Amino acid sequence: MNTEKLYLKLMKGFALLSVVVIAISCEDYLEEQPSTLIDSDYIYTTEDGLKSGVVSLYKFNRDRYDNGTEDFMGGVLMSSRSDLAFSRTGYTGLMGRYERGVSPVDQGAKFVSSLFWKHFYNIANKATEIINAAEALEDIDEDIRNQVLAEAKFFRSNSYFYLYRMFNNIYVTTNTVTVDNAFDVINDKSSKEEIFALLNSDLDFAIEHLEWNDTFGRVTKGTAKHLKAKVAMWEGDWEEAKYQAVSLIEEGPHSLMPTTEEVFSGDKNHAEALFVIQSQDDLLGGGDNTMINANYVTQYFQISGIEANIAQGGRGFSRILPNKYLLDLLAEDPNDTRDDDTYFRLKYYYTSGDSINQEIKIYKPITDLNNPSDTYTSYYQRLHPSCIKFAEEDDNPNSYLQRSNIMVYRLAETYLIAAEAIMRSSGDPLPYINAVRTRAGAAPLATVDEQAILDERARELAFEGERWFTLKRMGQEVIDRQITNYAGDAEYYPANLGEKDPRTNWKPYYINFPIAQIDLDLLGPGYPQNDGYN
Repeated sequence: MNTEKLYLKLMKGFALLSVVVIAISCEDYLEEQPSTLIDSDYIYTTEDGLKSGVVSLYKFNRDRYDNGTEDFMGGVLMSSRSDLAFSRTGYTGLMGRYERGVSPVDQGAKFVSSLFWKHFYNIANKATEIINAAEALEDIDEDIRNQVLAEAKFFRSNSYFYLYRMFNNIYVTTNTVTVDNAFDVINDKSSKEEIFALLNSDLDFAIEHLEWNDTFGRVTKGTAKHLKAKVAMWEGDWEEAKYQAVSLIEEGPHSLMPTTEEVFSGDKNHAEALFVIQSQDDLLGGGDNTMINANYVTQYFQISGIEANIAQGGRGFSRILPNKYLLDLLAEDPNDTRDDDTYFRLKYYYTSGDSINQEIKIYKPITDLNNPSDTYTSYYQRLHPSCIKFAEEDDNPNSYLQRSNIMVYRLAETYLIAAEAIMRSSGDPLPYINAVRTRAGAAPLATVDEQAILDERARELAFEGERWFTLKRMGQEVIDRQITNYAGDAEYYPANLGEKDPRTNWKPYYINFPIAQIDLDLLGPGYPQNDGYN
């Protein structure tokens, strides 16, 4: 075990060197360096090397989305495990229905280990190496040092924050792994106080030293303020969350896009975007093709008389679909544009033959439980509404594999954070939640409570990977209620009743993911597994 641990810790340093040239070439704001210059001395002891090391963090961060494990589970898992999704099939379906990923030794936990636990610890460790090297380097311009430190500290805090939200029992460190300490055994988790002290320290530095504007794709002061507000929400520090969110909204250069149609169009290089993972076609290091969009789009193209086309979502295979609960929320206001081919596609149309341009209605969902449709399974597979936030105008409609920029953080969530933080502290939350609703064409609210916040976050942010975390943050009662009442579609998809029903399968201790046994084996013998999994 000790030999494996040393190998893993030492290999991460070599991995950094192996990707720096690729990472450099994938960002248009960086200058290529000859490969002969890329070695450990260059990375950690030179100004240009540290700048290149920071760029590699962006590449590592993108790896989770690019990883093809089980139909690109790393990019879609968190959306599948929410109260807003129907997880139809595939291994992600098993995970979303809480049939897998519910034991430290099952295959799902092993996937989560690779795609999340190891992934984010890898980024945090690499960021720490860069931070400690930048702080020690003497021959470096101070502005560049602070820029390097600010970006690296953002990535460290973002990684540890993600791990904490998933696993709870995590450890954090500011020490660089060396040959001398590689055998040190981690015997216990970090306290909540230790975790949040590091998160806040890193983010305070990033906010102070990052600029409001930078090259598209790089983190900015606004990105750090948004993350700081999210961290404060998890601490229950409503005043801090309010301050950071309102400051970002009122002082920064960002603004909501005028229409919902524009939010996910093009390359997402616009005023609402706070952090976008970049990919680019036909470029070394430009990122891999993924099936993220295909996971969310139904198989309408298997119906005679309609071909896969970008206007209707591209080519999909119906893994994760918006459930009835989410669709009902979107339908509450008939003027809400978020279900009008901007965030979701509700209807499909023939593209050839005698019925060209007519809506396809050959399969029916169950609407009357006393007289169920006999074609509901085909409906879910081929005609069900789809999330189209990840479809791109230049996608290949004949391929499940696409390459696209991915929105990670955006200002609409900042507005909803501000609304909730103000609701829980002092002030008027209505201008902030209604700004999001007004942009979508929905009528403004007259009052705001926790359920109104939950509902608006559902309409605006569904399938962006934040819902499960929001439920967990709001507490055990909230996540238990939402999952057991709304996850999946229950009796409206009777084929999944019983062992395939997430409402039935949910257990309260699933509020934390299990730490995979393969990861516990590399920790001290007393390191605590999350409650319920022992």
